[in-house]
Amino acid sequence: MVDLSESGAVSPGHNRHGQGSGNNGKKTSKKSRTRRGKRGRRRRNKKNNRNNKTPPPYFPPEAEEGNIEYKLKLVNPTQYRFEHLATQLKWRLQEGRGEAVYQIGVEDNGLLVGLTEADMKASLKTLKRMAEKVGADITLLREREVDYDSDRNTRKIAEVLVRKVPDDQQFLDLRVAVLGNVDSGKSTLLGVLTQGELDNGRGRARLNLFRHLHEIQTGRTSSISFEILGFNSKGEVVNYSESRTAEEICESSSKMITFIDLAGHHKYLKTTIFGLTSYCPDFAMLVVSANTGIAGTTREHLGLAMALKVPIFIVVSKVDLCSRGTVERTVRQLERVLKQPGCNKVPMVVSNPDDAVTAAQQFTQSACITPIFTLSSVSGESLDLLKVFLNILPPLSNSKEQEELMQQLTEFQVDEIYSVPDVGTVVGGTLYSGVCREGERLVVGPTDEGRFLRLKVGSIQRNRSACRVLRAGQAATLALGSFDRSLLRKGMVMVSPKMNPTICCQFEAAIVLLFHAKTFRRGSQVTVHVGNVRQTATVECLHGKEELRTGERAVVRFRFIKHPEYLRLGAKLLFREGVTKGIGHLINFKMFYITAGVFCGARWLLRVSF
Repeated sequence: MVDLSESGAVSPGHNRHGQGSGNNGKKTSKKSRTRRGKRGRRRRNKKNNRNNKTPPPYFPPEAEEGNIEYKLKLVNPTQYRFEHLATQLKWRLQEGRGEAVYQIGVEDNGLLVGLTEADMKASLKTLKRMAEKVGADITLLREREVDYDSDRNTRKIAEVLVRKVPDDQQFLDLRVAVLGNVDSGKSTLLGVLTQGELDNGRGRARLNLFRHLHEIQTGRTSSISFEILGFNSKGEVVNYSESRTAEEICESSSKMITFIDLAGHHKYLKTTIFGLTSYCPDFAMLVVSANTGIAGTTREHLGLAMALKVPIFIVVSKVDLCSRGTVERTVRQLERVLKQPGCNKVPMVVSNPDDAVTAAQQFTQSACITPIFTLSSVSGESLDLLKVFLNILPPLSNSKEQEELMQQLTEFQVDEIYSVPDVGTVVGGTLYSGVCREGERLVVGPTDEGRFLRLKVGSIQRNRSACRVLRAGQAATLALGSFDRSLLRKGMVMVSPKMNPTICCQFEAAIVLLFHAKTFRRGSQVTVHVGNVRQTATVECLHGKEELRTGERAVVRFRFIKHPEYLRLGAKLLFREGVTKGIGHLINFKMFYITAGVFCGARWLLRVSF
């Protein structure tokens, strides 16, 4: 509506009915018209504010499964209600394998209502009582103010982490593979995180991680090493700064991050691929130097993690050596690469603790989110943000998937072989399925002849501390006593005698050729990586095609050139030879039947489509 008194539609000497400004015109003086105009504008502004009111913010509706629980408030519950809440907390902890996140002040449909300060204190007190009843601890992650229903009182929502070590586990274990170009600061960063002391700018922090003399002399990692970082039930860091041994760290921690330090130099690429395929990391941390940006093997390592579908987050290191503009340019370069059609990632730069909490939760819920941290191992800048992120980072698999794997027969992948004085032969690796106990009898193979040999598991160690029971998904070392080490090799499996293991020399895979300088054809030889298996294979046949070029797909038959291997249908496959690279999955293979160690025959399994 137009205010005529201010628009000039009526002349100053006339009222609205066209009458002159005589005695009657005093009622419509300029002062009264101005007063009415102000009242009209106020009424219109109130109406517009009601119409343009921002809708209340929402979270996604609460899911029945998972470890996230919404609670509007927990103020003075009855005893019956309290018991029900404690049982509900147990369920959420079980779903999160020892971790649960409570959103206080949020309705079940995700509406952010918020609570007053008094109600919030009472709710947090009740949650603490619930946690104490089930033997857990709580950590307040963050509080945020919300604007609900134009209430003048300040309303807040709280995000609380509840953590309890599961009854059947010593601690919750996550494995993080560390990738990145040579000299990007991978080992130095791990040394700072696990030792609790900043670097001196010349690589002092990384010395404890190296396994060989030539690594210390050159400063370059050439082998796979493991380092641990613990968090207690309250979210506090547990590392070697306060604990002398790994056993003390394990005893004090309810959550353990095992870092798998991989090589960055291109000539050790096969070692890096073996670490990614064999040790089954839950996440990958790509370290990029701020002063060099994306260089060397950075793109290659990013591609390997994406090909194996390992969730990846990025750390930009050495920010103390660069100007702010150089760091921002490196971050923009990473964002462009992540947004390319081949990646289709959504970069998320973490700049404060609130961002770190959000990144940790969205990282596992959405496969496209890629957090980016910028930090320094020398000055310690933003190092705490990475620790907050690692503390909150939830496991990928839920309790149901874990239970299904544990119900299967035992299968342990042999990745490392040692001879330990006074102990004997020791093998290291990951339990793919089932449960392994001290004293259990298994069979290991295949040998060069395709046989499996009987053995007995002596003792078990996880993260250098004794363990009686090993469960699916956990990495450990097993002592085999006097078993002849010369009969073992990397790539073998230790399985239950009840299992009928599938051994093959020939297999078929649906592949994509990522890169080849010329053409990929019959007779080509490549190094094949399938899980912990790494062996040279020859291309025997390309179904329906004579040759392949970069980016093309085909079903290819391979033959191992040395000895048969244990494979699983559907397993992911990587192959390489020089600059040639490809990925795929197994769809078919030839099984061997062994009688008294002699090959008797073979048959093709039915093709399985995926």
